[in-house]
Amino acid sequence: MTTRAMHLPDIQVPDLHGKLAVVTGANSGLGFGLTGRLARAGAEVILAVRNEDKGAAAVRRIREQTPEASVSIRRLDLASLSSIAKFGAELTKEGRPIDILLNNAGIMMPPVRDETEDGFELQFGTNHLGHFALTAHLLPLLRAATTSRVVSLSSLIARTGRLDFNDLHGLRYRPHRAYALSKLATLVFARELNRRSVVGGWGLRSIAAHPGATVTNLQITGPTHKGASARVFLAVNEATHHIGWIWQQVDQGILPALYAATSPAAAGGGYYGPGGFGELTGAPAPARLPPRSLDEADARRLWSLSGELTGATFPAV
Repeated sequence: MTTRAMHLPDIQVPDLHGKLAVVTGANSGLGFGLTGRLARAGAEVILAVRNEDKGAAAVRRIREQTPEASVSIRRLDLASLSSIAKFGAELTKEGRPIDILLNNAGIMMPPVRDETEDGFELQFGTNHLGHFALTAHLLPLLRAATTSRVVSLSSLIARTGRLDFNDLHGLRYRPHRAYALSKLATLVFARELNRRSVVGGWGLRSIAAHPGATVTNLQITGPTHKGASARVFLAVNEATHHIGWIWQQVDQGILPALYAATSPAAAGGGYYGPGGFGELTGAPAPARLPPRSLDEADARRLWSLSGELTGATFPAV
């Protein structure tokens, strides 16, 4: 073991035998890392993935690492409200209480504006609206678990985000602006979901997390969406990946979300990220909330609009 490896952060995950977890975007990156850690701790994990072949490959890799892992794949396209409804109906029919929902999947900064199946700007529609609708469909199963967790993955970039209610769908499209808006919306949603759970007695803890600067395929799939060229962006990204205090690997990047999903000390309505310089790397710690995430009127307005756009409903509080 190298000196560097000895000092990499980690957390203790409690025994999760008998628990059911759903992880979106579980076939690669943070989702794959989170799935592996949850399965290793004994949880049964459903990999909610858009590409079933990649999902099956992920299941094989997890079982190679943890032969006793209880993992399965289900198709879920967060850019399609019909796919989300079908996924929710399948799990509802099975009736298993869900202990952990990890809203992890996302797309980052396609260079040209694109839309979901339902006509929403792709990042806002996938990263926020898709997970909003998914959580609504799974809420009865989350409530049935009585002490469930919903963990939603935001980003450091949320600090630059603004909820522009006049242009949530990015008609004046700029990649960074749309991504930052979607990740700020994710953070606002997580906190508002927890507030409503407390007021309504839903019994779930909603928590947000961000991975700091973690090397994943998210930095490739978005900028090269639909075959777009992103040579300069990718070259700069790759050139900085070897600077240890700027970037970390997936095994460390998953820790804030893993902490939020499993630690008894993780607070409902909390926000966790790496505790090192600039929240780029390091062990999990409370993250700094962007001032724009604290506006309660904006949170209620976003919640209402998200329900109108998706048709997804939560109990009134």
